[in-house]
Amino acid sequence: MARYTGPKARVNRRLKAMVYEDAGAVRAMERRENPPGMHTRGRRPSNYGMALMEKQKIKHFYGLGERQLRRYFNSVTRKKGNTGENLLVVCERRLDNVVRRTGFTKTRPQARQGIAHGHFQVNGVKVTSPSYQIRPGDVITVRNRTNLLNFYRVLAEEAASEPLDWVTFDVETLRATVQGNPSSTDISAPLDATAINMVVEFLSR
Repeated sequence: MARYTGPKARVNRRLKAMVYEDAGAVRAMERRENPPGMHTRGRRPSNYGMALMEKQKIKHFYGLGERQLRRYFNSVTRKKGNTGENLLVVCERRLDNVVRRTGFTKTRPQARQGIAHGHFQVNGVKVTSPSYQIRPGDVITVRNRTNLLNFYRVLAEEAASEPLDWVTFDVETLRATVQGNPSSTDISAPLDATAINMVVEFLSR
């Protein structure tokens, strides 16, 4: 799942959500919203099918594998609070997600690729793991190489991103500072409270 290279528009149509933000996938979704395949219109999925679809949204949206999602879920079940919200907060704290949401890149796959290639630093240290968990006080920067700085400055100017309450981002210096942890209102995944509860029940089986 973390290296999904198939047709992203089909995933968006099947999950009925814009989990992939590539320009081509967005245009394809706008042209045809119905699920791919024959005999799919008007069919209502079972409760199991709906829960599975919501879980797939999380996996595709954040680029998670099944084992990684299970590991996140097992870690938050021991914490206080709403398990579903805690699960998504952990996903939001992933370095690739923060890089995307602050505006360094246009998509999460683009952010993961840049991190894996060693383009980013956290507190001055190169990090190559997209799943690295960001903490309050961390500072994310692009490595001090002219070609990388120019590349990400152009991307940052073009990327469509909304200001975050818990991260500040300076486009000129390409410097993002984490002010705190994301809350339940900061979750960017296209799931509502009912869908999150369905995923928790599904993973608890």
